[in-house]
Amino acid sequence: MFKNNSATTQQKKNFLTSVQLIVIFYLLSVIVATILLSLPVGHKEGVDLSFIDTLFTAVSAVSVTGLTAVNISETFNHTGVVLLAIVVQIGGIGVMTLGTAIWLLIGKRIGMRERQLIMTDQNQSTLAGLVQLMKQILALIIGIEILGTVLFFILFQPYYDTELDVLYHAFFASVTATTNAGFDITGSSLIPFRHDYLVQIVTMFLITSGAIGFPVLVEINNFIKERKYLERYTFTLFTKVTTITFALLVVTGALGIYLLEMNAFFEGKSWHETFFYSMFQSVTTRSGGLSTMDVSEFTVPTLLFLGVMMFIGASPSSVGGGIRTTTFAVAALAIFFYAKGRNTIKIFNREIYPEDIQKSFIVIIVAMVLCTTSTIIISITDPMPIEKIFFEVCSAFGTTGLSTGITGTLSSTGKVILMILMFIGRIGVLSFLFIIRGKVATEHIHYPKEKLIIGQ
Repeated sequence: MFKNNSATTQQKKNFLTSVQLIVIFYLLSVIVATILLSLPVGHKEGVDLSFIDTLFTAVSAVSVTGLTAVNISETFNHTGVVLLAIVVQIGGIGVMTLGTAIWLLIGKRIGMRERQLIMTDQNQSTLAGLVQLMKQILALIIGIEILGTVLFFILFQPYYDTELDVLYHAFFASVTATTNAGFDITGSSLIPFRHDYLVQIVTMFLITSGAIGFPVLVEINNFIKERKYLERYTFTLFTKVTTITFALLVVTGALGIYLLEMNAFFEGKSWHETFFYSMFQSVTTRSGGLSTMDVSEFTVPTLLFLGVMMFIGASPSSVGGGIRTTTFAVAALAIFFYAKGRNTIKIFNREIYPEDIQKSFIVIIVAMVLCTTSTIIISITDPMPIEKIFFEVCSAFGTTGLSTGITGTLSSTGKVILMILMFIGRIGVLSFLFIIRGKVATEHIHYPKEKLIIGQ
């Protein structure tokens, strides 16, 4: 009887797809995070944190979003902040990357099943070299966070009284920026540093490092190591498309913010203030969530524009969410090449798979339906300006964390919707669809094809 039950359990485990298992791991992470953040030892004296707000903070931390219904600096003590930083690390680096590190530390063999989970979690197309990839990702992220902590430790000296306080704030600022979590323990994000451009430059570097994509970081690292031995290092198409799209979005975002606000928020400000306000807010929409100003001071057109930028989000295989930069790039290229009368996309002497083009439009359409539906529902349950709701919804889906200040005032229904969006934004739209899709079935029966009238 025992053997039969054991066999049944194993069959059920094998029946689950890699995507479904990854989602289960992230759900378990949310449960663990909720328990950790609800511990009284992590709360300041007299704080009464409700279950819904604890769960919301846990989901926001695991999805490295940064939206929160409570003020972190007024709710959590030093112990709570450290626990929050640990949860953020798990969500940012990824459960499989950390899991691989633990497996290797205890001497566990990384089998085929584990490699499939790693491949799914990191959006890889091959099983080859996955363990080495995990080692590189972990080393790079930890290395970048240490560098960020050191730089912030130097730059934060004038702002805090003791060396311990400086180290405490430097450590948390580095972790939350690199993982694009968007949490802050100043109580007002990076507004206290709105005129400290060195702090902003370091923060933008850390946000970009986390949002550009782990494969890109690995390739850049390999390029630096191997450039002495190779006359020419060949970057993959993914790295080329991701880096160019990321850079174009940052420049476009900064230019858009400037043009929309030059006669409003930026009026009367110096050129360097305008430049850094525009550039920082553009970089942070990639998924950073930190801000050097109160974004509610922006005009309605700017809030809508930032909502679209957050909807696009960060790069695939990064700490960020949204539809992802490559999805946007492939869809834009498909439209461009179709308008030119071509049926294929050819860039950098490579041709994009038709399946990837199809996926990009599926992701965009599903994401638009999710965000539109969420905006409508929240506007019913929590009547307030629609642009603020739209902004909040896109921030949650893009796991960005920027807010006009309405998060804490939302009803339980509104908060649950944002939690769902944050979770989907973290695991990705395709993974969300694969949860219900199950394993791919080979189609053996095909019917005659017939054309439909489309778009005319």
